Amino acid sequence: MFGRYLKSKAKSIVGFVVFLMIFILVAKLYDMPAAGCLYAITLCAFFGAVFLAYDCYRYCEKVDKLKHIEGSVPYGSYQYPQAADDIESEYQAITDKLMNASKDAASKLDIARTDMTDYYTMWVHQIKTPIAALDLLVQSSDSEEKADMKLELMKIQEYVEMVLQYLRLGSEQTDYLFTQQELDLIIKDVIKKYSVVFVKKKLKLSYEPTDVTVITDAKWLSFIIGQLVSNALKYTDSGGISIYMEGSALVIQDTGIGIKDEDLPRIFDRGFTGYNGRNDQKSTGIGLYLCSVIAKRLGHSITAESEVGVGTKLKLDLAYKNVSFE
Repeated sequence: MFGRYLKSKAKSIVGFVVFLMIFILVAKLYDMPAAGCLYAITLCAFFGAVFLAYDCYRYCEKVDKLKHIEGSVPYGSYQYPQAADDIESEYQAITDKLMNASKDAASKLDIARTDMTDYYTMWVHQIKTPIAALDLLVQSSDSEEKADMKLELMKIQEYVEMVLQYLRLGSEQTDYLFTQQELDLIIKDVIKKYSVVFVKKKLKLSYEPTDVTVITDAKWLSFIIGQLVSNALKYTDSGGISIYMEGSALVIQDTGIGIKDEDLPRIFDRGFTGYNGRNDQKSTGIGLYLCSVIAKRLGHSITAESEVGVGTKLKLDLAYKNVSFE
């Protein structure tokens, strides 16, 4: 701290030394008594040191107050130390104006975000009614395209559900409920949901019961597994999908087109579609991002291995980490 103070006062210290040297030079030129000159120099040095010590103390005190203010800024409660001069006072006024402008902008942004979230949440809940009606119509239909209609309707339901989960993800009141859950029951519900896709694409399902009980949120874990299975089905046209445990990880492995090496590290980034998504032109780049974020909040993690032309292996590690139970 003292070094920083000396650096900030370097010009003043250099000026003081220069004036002292001028005094000594003038005294020597005019043959002033050495004792008197030494006495004057000693007094100047003493009072200079006292002033320096006092000023350094004030400097350190002001730095400590500013550090305290820095920690208090997010909470909006702070009070500047007394300005040393008009320039510092003007800087404080400018900072206050910038802070107020920032708060106003943040407040307006929060209001706009809340309005948007409320609108889309309402839209999602309203759209569920005609979707449910369509589902009943499809089930009672005798059309030859019944299977195709059911498949497309399921896609609509999936996208609507994804929108709702995305909105919930940004909410401060996301309803996580951690309980002991039988993993097989969740997996079977997901398989049942996507059975029509397996049948339509004539894909084989290899499922090994896990006999595992996990502490998690059943609804959110079901969403993650559903997205992983949906993603595997989307890019698999022949062969099949395997679901099994590998250590503490649930593995969902497909025989699809695979993922390029340069795309693999970014598949969990928001909005990233990669080479496959650009070719398919149906990928949103949101599904795996949501899975990754939700998994972290549940204390789980997701990793991926893939080889182009061979398939992809997604691992959902169900070992709970960094989760606190209240």
